[in-house]
Amino acid sequence: MTYPPNAPAAQATAQGTAPAPARPGTVPAQPSGAPASGPPAGRGAWAVGREKLREAATTEPGRLQILGAVLALLVVAFGAVTTLEVTDRGSAADDVVSRSQPLSADAAAVYRSLADADTTAASGFLAGTLEPAESRERYDKDIATAARLLVKAAANTGDASESAREITTLNEQLPRYTGLIERARAANRQGLPLGGAYLRYANQQMTNELLPAAERLYAAETRRLHEDDDAARTWPFLSLGLGLLALAVLAWAQRRNYARTHRVFNQGLLAATAASLVVLIWLLAAHTVARTELNTARAHGQESLQLLNQARISSLTARANENLAVVARGAVLTEDGKNDKYEADYTSSMTALTTALASARELADDDAGRSPVDEAASRTGEWQKRHKAARAEDEAGNFEGALSRIVGAKETTGQSFDQVDAALERALAHEQAEFTRSATDARDALTALPLGAAVLGILGAAGAVLGINRRLSEYR
Repeated sequence: MTYPPNAPAAQATAQGTAPAPARPGTVPAQPSGAPASGPPAGRGAWAVGREKLREAATTEPGRLQILGAVLALLVVAFGAVTTLEVTDRGSAADDVVSRSQPLSADAAAVYRSLADADTTAASGFLAGTLEPAESRERYDKDIATAARLLVKAAANTGDASESAREITTLNEQLPRYTGLIERARAANRQGLPLGGAYLRYANQQMTNELLPAAERLYAAETRRLHEDDDAARTWPFLSLGLGLLALAVLAWAQRRNYARTHRVFNQGLLAATAASLVVLIWLLAAHTVARTELNTARAHGQESLQLLNQARISSLTARANENLAVVARGAVLTEDGKNDKYEADYTSSMTALTTALASARELADDDAGRSPVDEAASRTGEWQKRHKAARAEDEAGNFEGALSRIVGAKETTGQSFDQVDAALERALAHEQAEFTRSATDARDALTALPLGAAVLGILGAAGAVLGINRRLSEYR
C-alpha cells in the first residue's frame, strides 16, 4: 500500500531543493528588511541661529528686527568706546596737572636747592671765620627743602623706576656732603687751611655725585611729563570712526524707511541720530580744545619753565665757581694746566645763563613774562662787569679788594647774583601759573564728556529700538 507524499515535500522536490533541518536550540532566521538609518546628527546653536537669522531676513518684520539690533549695538558701542577713550585721555591730562608736572618742578627745585646750598656754603666760608647767620639759615633751608622734596618724590614714584634709583643716590650722598661742609666750617672757625680743602672736596661731591643725580631725576620726571602730555593729546580715532559709522547706518535706515513708507520722519531714529551727532560734535570740540590748551601749556609754559630752570641752575653754578675761585686761589687748574678751573667753569656757566635768558624771552607771550626775564638779563650784565673788576683786583694781588667785590651786601657780585635769582624766581612763578591754567583748562574740557557720551549712547540706542518697533507694530 502506497501513500502520497506531503505537499510541501513534493513542492520542494519539484523545485530541486530540500528544506534545511532545524538545529536544536537556535532561533529561526528572520527575513531582513531595509538597513535602518541612524538619527540625524545634531546641529550646533550657531548653525541653528544662523538658519533662523536667514529665515528672518526673508521677511520685512525680520529684517526690521535685525536692523534695530544693529542700530542699537552701533550707538551703544559708540557711546561706550567714547567713554573709555575720553576717560583715558582725561586721566592723562589730570596726571599732567596733578602728578607729572609737579614732580618735574619738584625735581628742578631739588637741583636748585642743592646748588644754592653749595653756593651759600662757599659764600659763608669767604665771609670769615664766623659765618653770618643769614648764610647759615639759607644753607639750612636749602638742605631741608631738598630733603623734603626727595621724600615727596619717593612717595610718588615706583620702586623700580629710574627716578627711584636717583632718589636713593641723593638720599645716600646728601648726608656725606653735609658732613664735609660741617668739617670745613669747623676748620675754618679755627683758622685752619684744611677748611678750604674740605670745602673743595664737598664741592666735588656736589658736582660729581649730587647734582648729576638731581639732573637725571629732573630728566626722568620731564620725560614722564612728556609721555602723559602725548597720551592726553592723542586723537580718539576709534571713537570718531564708530561715530561716523553709526551716523551713516542711521541715515541709511531712515532713507530705507522713507523709500518703503514715504514717511519723512521716524521720531525714534531721529532721536538716535541726534544723540549720536551730539556725542560726535562734543567729542571733536572737547578734544580740539584740550589739544589747543595742551599746546599752549607746552609752548608757553613747559618749554619756558625748562629754559628758566636751566638759567637758574647756570646762575647758581656760576656763583659757586666764582666763590671757589677765590677760595682755591688758583690751586685748581684745568686739564691742560693753563687756566683756573673754577674761573673757566664760571665763564661757561655765564654763557649758558645768557643763552637761556635770550631763549626764554622769545617764548614769553606777555609783558608779565618778559619783564622778569629782561631784569635777569640786565642784572647778569652788571654781574659780569663786577666779576671782571674783582678778577682784576685778584690778579693784581689785592685779595682783600677782590673779596670785597664778591662778598657783601652792596655793589658786589653777590648782590647781582641775588637780584638775578630773584628775577628768575618771579619768571618761574609766572610761567608755572601759565602752564597750570592751560593744562587745567585742557583737563576740564574732557571732564563731563565720558558721562555724557554714556548717557547719550543709551538714549540713542533706546530711540533706535523704539523707532524700529514703531514700524514693526504696523505688521501686527
